[in-house]
Amino acid sequence: MPDKVLLTEIQDQIAVLTLNRPDVMNSFNFELLYALREAVDNIRFNPDVRVVVITGSGNKAFCSGADLKERITLTPQEVKKFIYTIRNLFTNIEYLNKPVIAAINGVALGGGTELLLACDIRIASSAATLGLTETRLAIIPGAGGTQRLPRLIGAGKAKELIFTGRRVDAKEALEINLVNKICEPESLMDEAKTMAAMICECGPIAIEQAKYAINAGLETDLHTGLAIESNAYWITIPTEDRLEGLTAFREKRKPVYKGK
Repeated sequence: MPDKVLLTEIQDQIAVLTLNRPDVMNSFNFELLYALREAVDNIRFNPDVRVVVITGSGNKAFCSGADLKERITLTPQEVKKFIYTIRNLFTNIEYLNKPVIAAINGVALGGGTELLLACDIRIASSAATLGLTETRLAIIPGAGGTQRLPRLIGAGKAKELIFTGRRVDAKEALEINLVNKICEPESLMDEAKTMAAMICECGPIAIEQAKYAINAGLETDLHTGLAIESNAYWITIPTEDRLEGLTAFREKRKPVYKGK
């Protein structure tokens, strides 16, 4: 067993969180849930981090979901605690004040797919396999899958995948908009970090407000969504970054944004 179930690396304003239980396909036990929750909470208030990348250790699995060997030892009350913990964790990731990219390096099943659904952008290795397979174990997705999947790919396709518990490969995942792009396994982290670096070039307050406006607006009608967008825009107007962007454009140089 590895010493740390979650590896954290911060470099160039990008935090890479690696689920590190490769011997059990990076499945979630309580220890990993708590470690990921603590890391996300710390990143929320870390001004040196502008983008998060979540991936799995090794080349076989992103995350295979719940650790079923642990699950079978849990009482019904402990199972409820597990589901409560993982659901709230994924909601915190979805509403983190910074963009989160899932770098899907292999198998992502059950809670693994629910984790990537909570991320903002999904980049998959061509060898990845995804699926909400819970109904095959006589349960249902419990960490947001029944809600986030239909919002992402439409109700009909989501029902098909959840009702059958069918797995999809990377190519099909791209075709149904379950992932943003696919790439060769060896270039996955480079692709994720390249996209993260592009985001880091933008104003961090603007990115935070854009994410908030999209997430909040999707849950309401267009009229209310436009009001949410308007209020989010107003927050960017008095910032130093906005003036820096205009100045840099005039001076024909790259802007240096400070999140102020």
